Amino acid sequence: MNDSDRLNLLLELLALDGLSGGEEPVADFIRQQLLAAGLPEARIATDQAFKKSPLAGGKVGNLAVTLPGTSKAPRRMLSAHMDTVPLCAGARPVRKGKRIVPADRHTALGGDDRSGCAVLLTTLLTLLKEQRPHPPLTFLWTVQEEAGLNGAHYVRLPMLKSPKLAFNWDGGPANRVTLGATGGYRMTIVVEGLASHAGVHPEQGVSAIAIASLAIADLVNNGWHGLVHKNGKQGASNVGVIHGGSATNVVTDRVELRAEARSHDPRFRKQIIKEFERAFTSAAKQVRNVEGAAGRVHFDGRLDYESFRLPLNEPSVQTAVAALAAEGLEPDYAIANGGLDANWLTAHGIPAVTLGCGQNSIHTTSEWLDIPQFQSACRIALRLATAQN
Repeated sequence: MNDSDRLNLLLELLALDGLSGGEEPVADFIRQQLLAAGLPEARIATDQAFKKSPLAGGKVGNLAVTLPGTSKAPRRMLSAHMDTVPLCAGARPVRKGKRIVPADRHTALGGDDRSGCAVLLTTLLTLLKEQRPHPPLTFLWTVQEEAGLNGAHYVRLPMLKSPKLAFNWDGGPANRVTLGATGGYRMTIVVEGLASHAGVHPEQGVSAIAIASLAIADLVNNGWHGLVHKNGKQGASNVGVIHGGSATNVVTDRVELRAEARSHDPRFRKQIIKEFERAFTSAAKQVRNVEGAAGRVHFDGRLDYESFRLPLNEPSVQTAVAALAAEGLEPDYAIANGGLDANWLTAHGIPAVTLGCGQNSIHTTSEWLDIPQFQSACRIALRLATAQN
């Protein structure tokens, strides 16, 4: 495929709806493109990762394509995720010079990670149309990455055919080589108070909102919310969602919050979680009604993904760096403070290095995609898929 064909396919992918749990349009598009290029349908496999995911409502699983090699060599896998964040809903991509930007200033673009999807798809289409020699290959498009790496977590491993080298495309410039990423833990916190009429008998109520507010203030004031630095250790936390209340004349008796804690250090991440539990438990004891009754707090959480870090001598890393060098690029090594599909792929015994494909300012309305960087990523992927690195 030439640069123009790759760009047109990317624009089509960017225009598709496909938030986490709703990736069907993207999966259907990829499948149709491959079948039209002559790929036997038997080469396409899917799983039911969405049924194991904690995200309700998903209807499509991971999509994988496996090709036998034209020569004997270790199997290589290329991966990217199909879903986008809610801010990308309704996005319309437009080209402005060497950039692709959203036409609507109220939406993000979805380059995270439709650009990665396009890198994989254009590479596979090139192999099919030009009949280039290649080692055994697996192409994997995952679901629900943005909702907690659920697709990579619950992927049906046998359909991947045990790859020995793995390359994942996600954020940053084409020479970005991400060796590792943080670990993340999600929390659901339910605060129960006591309802009462806020005007007639406010003293009889216990405000769940007041409890939550005191707890969050405690976390902020003591340095446990946002960027967390304690005794030389670093992490991050955030209360991202609050639901509660129905009327101003009712003392709110229930609030549900969703929060997260991250750190590359598993022990420090657990410490952040304990501080959340301490702050909310303490706040619940502080807010009492006239009869001395207090509220209650319930915690539920799960590990989304554990942190990891690949050594520089990991074969996937060395192979990726060689492909960059063949394109005249110096590697920009990085450790991500967000989760990647590579977290779970590596945990599954498939050490995966993550490469960039031109994404910038992701998850914001200022998002834009660098076209030359995207084209470089496509060339790098083709080198890796054909073992010409």
